Amino acid sequence: MKRCFFIVLILCGTWGFLHAQTTKSSKGKVDLILKDFYQRPDRIMVAAHRSAHTHYPENSLAAIKEAIKQGIDIAEIDLRLTKDSVLVLMHDKTITRTTGQKGEVSSFTYAELQKFPLLHNGQPTGERIPTFKEVLLLAKGQIMIDVDFKADGQEAARQAYALIKSTGTTRQILFFIYDHQDATFLQSIDKQVPIMPRAHDAAETATILGMGKFPAIHVDPSFYTDEVMMDIRKAGSRVWINALGEIDEMEKKTENAGFDLLFSTYKQANVIQTDLPEQLLRYLRKKGLHQ
Repeated sequence: MKRCFFIVLILCGTWGFLHAQTTKSSKGKVDLILKDFYQRPDRIMVAAHRSAHTHYPENSLAAIKEAIKQGIDIAEIDLRLTKDSVLVLMHDKTITRTTGQKGEVSSFTYAELQKFPLLHNGQPTGERIPTFKEVLLLAKGQIMIDVDFKADGQEAARQAYALIKSTGTTRQILFFIYDHQDATFLQSIDKQVPIMPRAHDAAETATILGMGKFPAIHVDPSFYTDEVMMDIRKAGSRVWINALGEIDEMEKKTENAGFDLLFSTYKQANVIQTDLPEQLLRYLRKKGLHQ
C-alpha cells in the first residue's frame, strides 16, 4: 500500500514538473521581454545594433539567431526596398561594404541580391541578404525587433506594416522614425504597431510627449539632462540612447570602463543600443539590472 502511495506521489510530481516546463516554454521568450519592457522600467533593455554581429554578418539571419540565443532583448535591423519592391535588410544605401559588390540596393531585384554572399570581416559567408518577412518569422515569439526604416515612400511603409500584421508580430515591433511628424501617417495605417520617434532636442521631446504615449523615445546625448529624461519616463516611455562609437570603443579597450561611464552620465536611460550586446548583457546581469 505504501509503495503504491509513493508511486502516485512520484507520478504527480513528475507531471507537475513537466506541466511547469511546458507552460514556461509555450509562453515564449518574447513574453518575458515584453513584460520587462512595459512593466519594469528599472530593468535596462539591451538592443543589438544591426543585430548581434560580432561573429556573423550584420543584418543577417545568423546575427538575429545569435541575439535570440544570448537572451538579448531587441535586435535592431535596417530596411530598404529592392528594385522589385521586396523589403530586405541592409544598412547602407549601397551593397558595397557588406557584399563587396557595387550598386545600390534599389538597383537590384531580390533574386539578383541572393547571388551575393554577405561578408564578415571582409570574408564571404554562407549568409545572404534576408527579407523582412524572413526576419519577422524568425523573431516571432523570441525577441523584439527595432525596425530602422530606411525605405523611401509611404507605399513601402504600408508594405512593412502589412508584413508585420500578417506574421502576427505587431507587439514585438518598435518602428523607429527619424521625423516624429511621420507618426500621424503611420498611425493611420495601424495604431497597434508601436512607434519609436527620435527626438533631436528638448523642445522636440516636449512636442513628442504632447502627441501621445510612445513605448520609447530615441534621444541624442547632445541634449541629455536628467530633467528632460525624467519627463519621458514619467510619461510611461523608455529612454533609448546609443552606446555606439565612443562608449563602445572605450569598452573594447577596457572592460566596464565604457559602460560605467555610460550609466554614470545617462542615469535615466533604460534602453541601450550597442555593438557589444553580449558584453552589456553580462555587465547588467552582474549588477542585477537585467533578468
